[in-house]
Amino acid sequence: MQHYAWGDRHFLPQFLGVTPDGQPWAELWLGTHPNGPTYLADGTPLANLTGELPYLLKILSAAEPLSLQTHPTTSQAREGFDRGVFADPHAKPELLVALTPFEALCGVRPEARTIELLRAITADDLADVVEAEGAGVALERLYHGDLDAASTVQACASSDRPEARWVQRLETMYPGDPSVAVTLLLNHVSLLPGEALHLTAGNLHGYLSGSGIELMQASDNVVRGGLTVKHVDIDLLLSVVDSTPLVEPVMRVIDGRYKLPEAEVQLIWLNTGENHTSTGHELALSVAGDQLYLAPNTKFVASADTFVVTSISTMAP
Repeated sequence: MQHYAWGDRHFLPQFLGVTPDGQPWAELWLGTHPNGPTYLADGTPLANLTGELPYLLKILSAAEPLSLQTHPTTSQAREGFDRGVFADPHAKPELLVALTPFEALCGVRPEARTIELLRAITADDLADVVEAEGAGVALERLYHGDLDAASTVQACASSDRPEARWVQRLETMYPGDPSVAVTLLLNHVSLLPGEALHLTAGNLHGYLSGSGIELMQASDNVVRGGLTVKHVDIDLLLSVVDSTPLVEPVMRVIDGRYKLPEAEVQLIWLNTGENHTSTGHELALSVAGDQLYLAPNTKFVASADTFVVTSISTMAP
């Protein structure tokens, strides 16, 4: 269990059936990652049975916003690892499936929509740059201080648009942080339970509130740009961020399968009573709070709605 200041104090304790202790319960990790390895009920490390798993499964529960961040590609991770910049030589693609209503920032918004938003809230200085030079240039200029973020933040004070209200809230938390204005260049997404995000390398994102299941490649490579008291590296972030507009930030889900093709795994949603036979070393989480390890060829009947990690190659397309 990871206790971070942004964590919710109630969701994870209730999910696990334990009494809240007043601490922020932010993340539950399942996997073999050395920063949070899983142990079986008898104390045996999961890795003793599975070896090093290529994925990490989490439950994340946020009462406060997380940092604005992105992740490198595989080639960027390898090169950065060799230079001592990254913790490991792996990319960190991930997906998040909402368990509760969930708000997030996800990828650069298409420029026409961004210009419409900025004009509506009278953030014309930023709108002019996006219109003339593109969102990627606007993002760089905000982070380098070549474009004053203060006028954009001030414009939001008189708007009740959800994006502007978040700017107002984030400015009180991180006054003067250019990432506050940068959020206006990103897709603001509100997920219902069962809806999901797919975050590829370079996707600039930040989780704002809510609880969900995360599936990711087993990597710890994070590049933060702001909205945090942790270390930020603007030059590194700008070297890996992908400012290509993301037209559809909410991922398309077919038959309850949430695919993470970069890691060759997927999260499948089993309804109560459905059968499943594992094909490899699989981890599962039920909405009743059960955490399961399924050895290869284990037959399983879901006693409650359950999410299972399995290989993409073993499932029907």
